Amino acid sequence: MKTQRVLVSDEAKEVIEKLKQSHGKLMFHQSGGCCDGSSPMCFSEGELILNETDIWLGNIADCDFYMAKDQFEYWKHTQLTIDITEGRGASFSLEIPLGVRFVVKSRLFSEQEALDLQPVHHA
Repeated sequence: MKTQRVLVSDEAKEVIEKLKQSHGKLMFHQSGGCCDGSSPMCFSEGELILNETDIWLGNIADCDFYMAKDQFEYWKHTQLTIDITEGRGASFSLEIPLGVRFVVKSRLFSEQEALDLQPVHHA
């Protein structure tokens, strides 16, 4: 099995499922620093227009996860885990009205994991 580039905590998965009930199919994009810093942002699928500068990293809780290509160059050696924390962020992400916000936790891939990474592709 390929090493996944992006994972999701159980707590974040619960929030995602709640958001799906209200907003339907969702997508994520790792923000590059605007508004709320570098945060994973959740949108209704198609709400954020993607282009050739966006990279698909994987799927969490049945939601595609993207990142800008230039930012991916900095993060390509790390595995991301999407989690939540209490408190309102300053972004347009769908979870904000719930009083929580998504956060990213990262760690470097081991040498062995890096040999078998899930491939990425342009959006």
